[in-house]
Amino acid sequence: MGGWCHESLMAISHVWIVRPEARSCFFSAPREFTEEKFGQAEKTELDAHFENLLARADSTKNWTEKILRQTEVLLQPNPSARVEEFLYEKLDRKVPSRVTNGELLAQYMADAASELGPTTPYGKTLIKVAEAEKQLGAAERDFIHTASISFLTPLRNFLEGDWKTISKERRLLQNRRLDLDACKARLKKAKAAEAKATCEGDTVPDFQETRPRNYILSASASALWNDEVDKAEQELRVAQTEFDRQAEVTRLLLEGISSTHVNHLRCLHEFVKSQTTYYAQCYRHMLDLQKQLGSSQGAIFPGTFVGTTEPASPPLSSTSPTTAAATMPVVPSVASLAPPGEASLCLEEVAPPASGTRKARVLYDYEAADSSELALLADELITVYSLPGMDPDWLIGERGNKKGKVPVTYLELLS
Repeated sequence: MGGWCHESLMAISHVWIVRPEARSCFFSAPREFTEEKFGQAEKTELDAHFENLLARADSTKNWTEKILRQTEVLLQPNPSARVEEFLYEKLDRKVPSRVTNGELLAQYMADAASELGPTTPYGKTLIKVAEAEKQLGAAERDFIHTASISFLTPLRNFLEGDWKTISKERRLLQNRRLDLDACKARLKKAKAAEAKATCEGDTVPDFQETRPRNYILSASASALWNDEVDKAEQELRVAQTEFDRQAEVTRLLLEGISSTHVNHLRCLHEFVKSQTTYYAQCYRHMLDLQKQLGSSQGAIFPGTFVGTTEPASPPLSSTSPTTAAATMPVVPSVASLAPPGEASLCLEEVAPPASGTRKARVLYDYEAADSSELALLADELITVYSLPGMDPDWLIGERGNKKGKVPVTYLELLS
């Protein structure tokens, strides 16, 4: 009977001692986190450099998300279309081709010209504008495609790939830190209990103060607490090693944010390049359209002076080289050297004014519309000057023995 009672006592002690130990493995981290929040437990602090890396990573993630969302709005203002593209992307299916607003407008204009009369002045103009709008729509499509590949895709890859890896390792580090803090608290309690047992003599250990163990109940309390301290120290060393290893892994990933910035910088340059190409194409298409409309406007409205009645840009004397180079060229449809009602000046008889001439660098290629204009090639240097009564958007340009009108907005005036 006594043997049975002894075995039963050992079995019960095994249940009540080992099972709480197992439970502590599952709940030590959440309990430690809660105690830290209420200020009831110590917290292992990360070094300042590591904290700076964490803050930099969080800032990179937040701003990348904002830039990505706003760029998507820029490329596709229609929220329904964005949702549709998102669903196709998640389903790993090709997004169907969508007509751009410019192409849709071109179609409407072409249909209107066909119904209203393609041979009428209005119909002819509608056809010309429709063709230009169609070209603008195609340029917009190319820009959206290029920007999506060169800029949006790398940003998405960072958020859906690298950042998820960083977040996973940071969560593991948080768990390792909580385990480490729990081991520190356990060791602290065990040492306090050992010191108390040493002072008060042999007593039965209070298994509520520290993690219970399957000890031999007949051993002295001092020996039991000494063994508990040894085990707590061993667990602390293991937890410290795991924490240090995870901290190093996380630190390397966080330092890789610098490489992410370099990659995003390259993608940003690609985005600016594609945007510049897009706007340059739009400008060329509209310039060609403006020339077509300007050349036909005289025939449509005979006797009407075609040009800008108000100066479209400041006078030459007040235009700085920087302003001239940065201004988006807007060329008047037709310009005249002489005011309305006067005969056109003969370019061969035109001489530079007494105020002198200036050098100018050509920014864009320009094709002369007629014999009174001077064709230009990008990056070449020419001599320019103005004459009284000239349209302020035009200058007289000279290159060797050739002379003709040139648009100011195609030039960078040099001092």
